[in-house]
Amino acid sequence: MLDIAEELDRWVRQGRDFAVATVVAVDGSAPRLPGAALAVDTDGAAVGSVSGGCVEGAVYELCRQALEDGGTVLERFGHSDEDAFAMGLTCGGTIDVLVTPVRAADPARPVAAAALATAAGGGAAALARIVTGPPELAGRALLVRADGTYEGGFAAHPELDRTVAAEAAAFLDAGRTGTLEIGERGSRCGTPLTLFVESSVPPPRMIVFGAIDFASALVRAGRFLGYHVTVCDARPVFATRTRFPEADEIVVEWPHRYLDRTRTDGRTALCVLTHDVKFDVPLLQRALRLPVAYVGAMGSRRTHLDRADRLREAGVSELELARLRSPIGLDLGARTPEETALSIAAQIVADRRGGSGRPLAGAHTPIHHDDPAPGVRIDSAV
Repeated sequence: MLDIAEELDRWVRQGRDFAVATVVAVDGSAPRLPGAALAVDTDGAAVGSVSGGCVEGAVYELCRQALEDGGTVLERFGHSDEDAFAMGLTCGGTIDVLVTPVRAADPARPVAAAALATAAGGGAAALARIVTGPPELAGRALLVRADGTYEGGFAAHPELDRTVAAEAAAFLDAGRTGTLEIGERGSRCGTPLTLFVESSVPPPRMIVFGAIDFASALVRAGRFLGYHVTVCDARPVFATRTRFPEADEIVVEWPHRYLDRTRTDGRTALCVLTHDVKFDVPLLQRALRLPVAYVGAMGSRRTHLDRADRLREAGVSELELARLRSPIGLDLGARTPEETALSIAAQIVADRRGGSGRPLAGAHTPIHHDDPAPGVRIDSAV
């Protein structure tokens, strides 16, 4: 649902009733991750997608039915040898889709509305919904905010509310979406409930150090991948809005000083394109000690060897150096700024998703590398 928060928040503010179908679990190869959603309103208008086209027609009809009868439905779609293109997933995987009405009279509408407004505004929120459990809990939801407060819940089960809120807060901290199982009363025993926790967090950051021509192409690639992109350079003549119109932020400051004061987290990608030792060494000395997702540095192999020696002299350990992607990017034979940006972006995605960077053709590795987290069936991280 939060996957299409901007559109659905507008529907809520317009007073429209709708039903939303959300992918809550994936098995095998499938085109969309958990959290992907399709919504249909009472006029038949639709936004979003759950499968990239394979089962959209069937899911659309389930949404129309949910709007009529008010029922929450969990439906499984998988590959069908006899009628693959009509009803099955032609990629061969299986998806579980939760269809929930969001109508004016539904008790969970205020919770859903609050979650959608928060996500549409760029805030952090986690929405927990019952996938399987007692019929009286179907359709109910609980919203957890970044400060740990929550609203909504599951009727007369305060302990269940507290347990779900704590679990959902952990999902939100990790920017994770997926399912979890707990007991009906909130404990780890008793009749199990399956809940789907959907997290919406601000976009991850990409910080590009070095206002060079290659940086402009990387800014565009980063924006395309959904990053909030900052360009940082100590030289005001190069770090300008004219040169980088698509950057979310431009900072004129010595790179290592900016890195010392700015916010980073486990999803941040740091791309060092300056290949100038007076900038690179103090910057990488700090970057390689931060719990970020990616640190890459541009330069030739000779530049890399010299830079690595300088970093060792500055006290960087071999374990810390092993985190450095240098020369930056995958081996695509790239020459132009756009091709180089593609090779860097591909390496960032491979690192994030656990890919090898090798061709899929002829390989015997999975196409998708998203492994379930401990205690979670299937999840995805932003």
